[in-house]
Amino acid sequence: MSEESPNGGVDRRHFLKGMAAGTAGVGVLAAASAAVGAEKIQTAGKAKPQAGGPADDGRLIPRPGSDFMVDVIKTLGIEYIAANPGSSFRSLHESIVNYGGNRKPELITCLHEETSVAIAHGYAKAAGKPMAVMLHGTVGLQHGSMAIYNAWCDRVPILMFAGNGANAATRRPGTEWYHSVQDAAAMVRDYTKWDDQPMSLQHFAESSVRAYKIANTAPKGPVLVMADMDLQEGPIEHEAALRIPPYSPSVASRGDSDALAEAARMLVAAHAPVIIVERAARDQEGVVRLVQLAEALNAPVVNLGARMNFPSTHYLEHSDQHAQLVKNADLILLLEVADPWGQLNTVTDPFHEYRRLAKEDVKTISLSFSDVFQKSNYQDFQRFMAVDLAITGDVQASLPELTELVRRATDSGRKALLAQRGAKLKGDFEAAGKRARAGAARGWDARPVSTARLSAELYDAVKSEPWSLVVSDRLPWARRLWPASQYHQMLGGSGGAGVGYSLPGAVGAALGNKDKGLLSVTLQPDGDALYAPGALWTAAHHRIPLLMVMHNNRGYYQEVMHLQRMASVHERRTDAALIGTEINNPAVDFSKLAQAFGVWAEGPVTDPAALGGAIRRALAVVKSGAPALIDVVCQAR
Repeated sequence: MSEESPNGGVDRRHFLKGMAAGTAGVGVLAAASAAVGAEKIQTAGKAKPQAGGPADDGRLIPRPGSDFMVDVIKTLGIEYIAANPGSSFRSLHESIVNYGGNRKPELITCLHEETSVAIAHGYAKAAGKPMAVMLHGTVGLQHGSMAIYNAWCDRVPILMFAGNGANAATRRPGTEWYHSVQDAAAMVRDYTKWDDQPMSLQHFAESSVRAYKIANTAPKGPVLVMADMDLQEGPIEHEAALRIPPYSPSVASRGDSDALAEAARMLVAAHAPVIIVERAARDQEGVVRLVQLAEALNAPVVNLGARMNFPSTHYLEHSDQHAQLVKNADLILLLEVADPWGQLNTVTDPFHEYRRLAKEDVKTISLSFSDVFQKSNYQDFQRFMAVDLAITGDVQASLPELTELVRRATDSGRKALLAQRGAKLKGDFEAAGKRARAGAARGWDARPVSTARLSAELYDAVKSEPWSLVVSDRLPWARRLWPASQYHQMLGGSGGAGVGYSLPGAVGAALGNKDKGLLSVTLQPDGDALYAPGALWTAAHHRIPLLMVMHNNRGYYQEVMHLQRMASVHERRTDAALIGTEINNPAVDFSKLAQAFGVWAEGPVTDPAALGGAIRRALAVVKSGAPALIDVVCQAR
């Protein structure tokens, strides 16, 4: 009798063994598949081609240009390269797995280019460094474009290589023409930081190192290097003359010292300063530095959540009081905030009436790279707002000097006033915590499961583990209830609000956390999962440990509310808002979907009393080194 998998299916190892006994041809394929899965690929070197192969006529290319491209990529320390296979980079693909031994970079097999890029996006936020992506010609770039835009908006570095046949005279008839283009990068140039189309292998080496450097220099972002098919597949000529330039990272640029001194003076003099922060910290050191500034001022911090900028356990964390703090502030410090105007103003929906949130005379200071990192077409730069003091520079690099200047500007009398302010904020923080816990308790036993209970039960299961909530912007309750103090614990969201990031982004972040020994968890929306469900297979195939707890509300409820609002304004029925927005009749069984992709899964869970046990069973699977999913039928919000 065959051994069964945890989901009740036949174990893959025994299945392959049985198939091998039945048919020799299938057995050879199964053995090859098992060898690949066990990462036993070895460098091919100069092995002779098999008889009947494409080079059996005596024309061999033992050292193709793609081998040199792999040499270049290896010098950059790239650990992984994600790809859905495509003929335009077939030679580079072959060189990675055979010449490069499928090690640094290791190929991460994906089922869609959007998944490839989103995995690289999530990985960079968790690992603190870029991974690479290969994209196939015109169609691959078009498939990956949404995920590229998310990474652009989120200021995340990704090193992308796209295959292309630039020389019309050497293209094969048919598909190769459809998939080639004169200027491939044009379709994504508005939301990539830099691109190039190298015309020689030396050009490729220099462009790849330049691209990696540009991607990794703040403000960070995705970059694209074209890998011409002829350069990949042709033999290396004059190899002794080729040089790979060394990579040297740029030192982060600090804000102007005089401007920082003026900012310190304004901050110390303010009676009700507020710090609003979005994409400022890039590691735990950044979190520590922001804590030091906030404590020097005893000023409340509003963390917009794109990064883990500030501990949720700190008495100066007051994100839940965002609107009230802005209303009362006499000075607002904006640290790498994408939408400064939107923090102080709003436009009502649906009547588009302007409303001021802050005082008219509030002073503003901005420390950001936004003024030097804008393009005109896509409107991610938000509405213009003049600030009283605009400082260009890297926030994390500038914080130590700014904090020291604040301390120097604070005399003994001012210290007493700051201490009083801190005491009040500490009391407000404790009261906010009590309100959050009381709010979460309401509807505890409700069916479908409340989102507060979903968040609380997940935290209860992982609280003793080195956890990382790899997509942390989907359910507000997690940010309210989970005591986060480490940078890796809350990794933000997509950046561009493009649906389809959360699942592959979580897989990528889990890949980055795997080498750190962190437990990756995510609260996964149902609609988002259906954009790129193939990421489940990638997680299973590469054994990427990730605990996925579905927030399955069986609908696109943001859009439900939009339709209800429009119906109310138009004086029409609101009960039709589910038409075109619900994911029901039939309901998607995400546990079966995950099992079909090879992921251990359980559910749908409809009884809130059964939720904790299901999560603990899934956690045991993840701790064994594999992904797991719990399908939970939840309240809409």
